[in-house]
Amino acid sequence: MTWSRSVDPNSLQYKFNFIADVVEKIAPAVVHLELFRRAHPDSLGTKISSSQNPKSRGRAPYTNKEVLVSSGSGFIVSEDGLIITNAHVLTNKQRIKVELKSGQQFDAKVKEVDNKLDIALIKIDTNMPLPVLLLGRSSDLRPGEFVVALGSPFSLQNTVTTGIVSSTQRDGKDLGLKDSDMEYIQTDAIINYGNSGGPLVNLDGEVIGMNTLKVTAGISFAIPSDRIRQFLEDSHNRQVKGKSRTKKKYLGLRMLPLTFNLIRELRRRDRDFPDLIPGVGVYVYEVIQGTAAASAGLEDGDVIIAINGKTVTSTHDVTDTVQRSDNLAIVVRRGNEDIILTVRPDEID
Repeated sequence: MTWSRSVDPNSLQYKFNFIADVVEKIAPAVVHLELFRRAHPDSLGTKISSSQNPKSRGRAPYTNKEVLVSSGSGFIVSEDGLIITNAHVLTNKQRIKVELKSGQQFDAKVKEVDNKLDIALIKIDTNMPLPVLLLGRSSDLRPGEFVVALGSPFSLQNTVTTGIVSSTQRDGKDLGLKDSDMEYIQTDAIINYGNSGGPLVNLDGEVIGMNTLKVTAGISFAIPSDRIRQFLEDSHNRQVKGKSRTKKKYLGLRMLPLTFNLIRELRRRDRDFPDLIPGVGVYVYEVIQGTAAASAGLEDGDVIIAINGKTVTSTHDVTDTVQRSDNLAIVVRRGNEDIILTVRPDEID
């Protein structure tokens, strides 16, 4: 048996492996993020960290031992080390470690966070220029275009998935984000935990979105690059003027309104799903690890019925109460049981 030593430029492999060309171009500028916090003595030697054990608060001091609470992805946008990622990736952290494709590791500082847009800017200090990704124009994107997603799902760095653009203007309100003015890019490229913050690029290797959330297999959403560009411009202007953002409160949930169709679909998948009235309560389809919600014991699949004694009828009810209250008494329906959880929202810049 003989083996070819090089790829023939006229071969089909060379001509049609355009995805490999894109990945080769962008991979050096995609980074893996790991978020750490100090452990509580009660958690050492167990599987439960201080971020997951609300009972440990206020007793013994934290130790110097760190525990990994979450991970995510990001991409470099300037040669001096500015990196874009999702805001929800950074919640409840004490140290951010950035790993480049080369294996080099750096601690990062948070420069700017916009929780409403779910965009964050962090920075690492290096003594060398870094490879960068260029932002394309998401306004030029068309449904049906091929896209490539790169990130670190389940900490598997530089995992590549491909797909097409399903929609260029999926309203955030359609996803239950009542206070959102974002029109997301919808794609069928596979996005999983840890992909958040990674780039979604076109076949020219330009960033046209940032992978942000997955509802189910084949339905994922990305923040358009035009919104990221505006975020970077606003951040630069604020730094020039010496202004900073006021702190916002953050719970760490992704929610959907309980419509008739959603209840019917959930009951089809799970016969034990509670029999609820449409329009009362919101469905929690993801609890972000390392956040106040996770620490308090909220779980994927919970239904929030009431907060601080008031019935919840929309996701806006939840987000509005979070911003106005320092402490929350949340009633969730889990199966056929109602549970009261006490939550103190995180504060982020």
